[in-house]
Amino acid sequence: MAQESVVKIPKKAGMYSAIIPGAGQVYTKKYWKVPIIYAGLITTAYYFKENHDLYDLYKTTYLNRIGGNTSDNLNYTDANLVTLTEHYRRNREVSALLFTLTYVLNIVDASVSAHLFNYDVSEDISLH
Repeated sequence: MAQESVVKIPKKAGMYSAIIPGAGQVYTKKYWKVPIIYAGLITTAYYFKENHDLYDLYKTTYLNRIGGNTSDNLNYTDANLVTLTEHYRRNREVSALLFTLTYVLNIVDASVSAHLFNYDVSEDISLH
Protein backbone atom coordinates (compact mmCIF):
# COMPACT_ATOMS: atom_id res chain seq x y z
CA MET A 1 0.00 0.00 0.00
CA ALA A 2 1.56 3.32 -1.12
CA GLN A 3 1.68 6.16 1.34
CA GLU A 4 0.05 9.37 0.13
CA SER A 5 2.41 12.32 -0.10
CA VAL A 6 1.05 15.56 1.29
CA VAL A 7 2.45 18.69 -0.33
CA LYS A 8 2.71 21.89 1.66
CA ILE A 9 3.08 25.07 -0.39
CA PRO A 10 5.78 27.38 1.03
CA LYS A 11 4.17 30.54 -0.36
CA LYS A 12 0.87 29.64 1.29
CA ALA A 13 2.59 28.91 4.63
CA GLY A 14 4.38 32.26 4.45
CA MET A 15 1.16 34.11 3.66
CA TYR A 16 -0.66 32.41 6.52
CA SER A 17 2.07 33.47 8.94
CA ALA A 18 2.12 37.00 7.55
CA ILE A 19 -1.61 37.39 8.11
CA ILE A 20 -1.79 35.62 11.49
CA PRO A 21 1.53 34.89 13.21
CA GLY A 22 1.82 31.16 13.86
CA ALA A 23 -0.77 30.15 11.27
CA GLY A 24 1.95 28.97 8.89
CA GLN A 25 3.37 26.76 11.63
CA VAL A 26 -0.08 25.25 12.19
CA TYR A 27 -0.36 24.70 8.42
CA THR A 28 2.96 22.81 8.41
CA LYS A 29 2.00 20.91 11.60
CA LYS A 30 4.76 22.47 13.74
CA TYR A 31 2.36 23.29 16.56
CA TRP A 32 5.07 23.51 19.23
CA LYS A 33 6.49 26.66 17.59
CA VAL A 34 3.33 28.74 17.98
CA PRO A 35 3.75 29.49 21.72
CA ILE A 36 7.39 30.47 21.09
CA ILE A 37 6.34 32.92 18.38
CA TYR A 38 3.68 34.50 20.55
CA ALA A 39 6.02 34.66 23.55
CA GLY A 40 8.52 36.56 21.42
CA LEU A 41 5.93 38.93 19.99
CA ILE A 42 4.22 39.62 23.31
CA THR A 43 7.50 40.11 25.17
CA THR A 44 8.91 42.55 22.64
CA ALA A 45 5.59 44.44 22.45
CA TYR A 46 5.55 44.71 26.26
CA TYR A 47 9.09 46.13 26.36
CA PHE A 48 8.29 48.49 23.49
CA LYS A 49 5.35 49.93 25.43
CA GLU A 50 7.28 50.08 28.70
CA ASN A 51 10.21 51.89 27.08
CA HIS A 52 7.87 54.23 25.19
CA ASP A 53 6.02 55.18 28.38
CA LEU A 54 9.25 55.95 30.24
CA TYR A 55 10.66 57.83 27.24
CA ASP A 56 7.49 59.91 27.08
CA LEU A 57 7.54 60.60 30.84
CA TYR A 58 11.15 61.83 30.90
CA LYS A 59 10.80 63.80 27.65
CA THR A 60 7.62 65.52 28.83
CA THR A 61 9.15 66.28 32.23
CA TYR A 62 12.24 67.79 30.60
CA LEU A 63 10.16 69.90 28.19
CA ASN A 64 7.98 71.09 31.08
CA ARG A 65 11.06 72.12 33.07
CA ILE A 66 12.40 74.08 30.11
CA GLY A 67 8.98 75.75 29.86
CA GLY A 68 9.18 76.82 33.52
CA ASN A 69 6.96 74.15 35.11
CA THR A 70 9.01 72.48 37.86
CA SER A 71 6.12 70.81 39.68
CA ASP A 72 7.24 67.25 38.87
CA ASN A 73 8.18 64.81 41.62
CA LEU A 74 11.28 63.41 39.91
CA ASN A 75 14.63 63.73 41.64
CA TYR A 76 16.64 64.10 38.43
CA THR A 77 18.61 66.99 37.04
CA ASP A 78 17.93 68.28 33.55
CA ALA A 79 21.06 66.49 32.30
CA ASN A 80 19.82 63.25 33.86
CA LEU A 81 16.45 63.66 32.15
CA VAL A 82 18.14 64.10 28.77
CA THR A 83 20.23 60.97 29.36
CA LEU A 84 17.18 58.95 30.47
CA THR A 85 15.15 60.19 27.51
CA GLU A 86 17.82 59.07 25.05
CA HIS A 87 18.29 55.75 26.86
CA TYR A 88 14.61 54.83 26.70
CA ARG A 89 14.30 56.09 23.11
CA ARG A 90 17.11 53.72 22.10
CA ASN A 91 15.55 50.83 24.05
CA ARG A 92 12.20 51.52 22.37
CA GLU A 93 13.85 51.35 18.95
CA VAL A 94 15.62 48.09 19.84
CA SER A 95 12.32 46.62 21.05
CA ALA A 96 10.62 47.63 17.79
CA LEU A 97 13.44 46.04 15.82
CA LEU A 98 13.21 42.79 17.81
CA PHE A 99 9.43 42.70 17.34
CA THR A 100 9.88 43.11 13.58
CA LEU A 101 12.60 40.45 13.46
CA THR A 102 10.41 38.01 15.40
CA TYR A 103 7.53 38.63 12.99
CA VAL A 104 9.74 38.16 9.91
CA LEU A 105 11.38 35.06 11.39
CA ASN A 106 7.89 33.62 11.92
CA ILE A 107 7.19 34.02 8.18
CA VAL A 108 10.56 32.62 7.10
CA ASP A 109 10.23 29.66 9.46
CA ALA A 110 6.80 28.75 8.10
CA SER A 111 8.07 28.91 4.53
CA VAL A 112 11.16 26.79 5.28
CA SER A 113 9.07 24.26 7.20
CA ALA A 114 6.78 23.91 4.20
CA HIS A 115 9.78 23.41 1.91
CA LEU A 116 11.10 20.65 4.17
CA PHE A 117 7.73 19.10 5.00
CA ASN A 118 8.32 15.96 2.90
CA TYR A 119 12.05 15.69 3.55
CA ASP A 120 12.88 12.04 4.25
CA VAL A 121 15.22 11.41 7.18
CA SER A 122 14.94 7.62 7.21
CA GLU A 123 17.91 5.25 7.36
CA ASP A 124 17.20 4.05 3.82
CA ILE A 125 19.58 6.04 1.58
CA SER A 126 19.14 3.95 -1.56
CA LEU A 127 18.13 5.56 -4.86
CA HIS A 128 14.78 4.65 -6.36
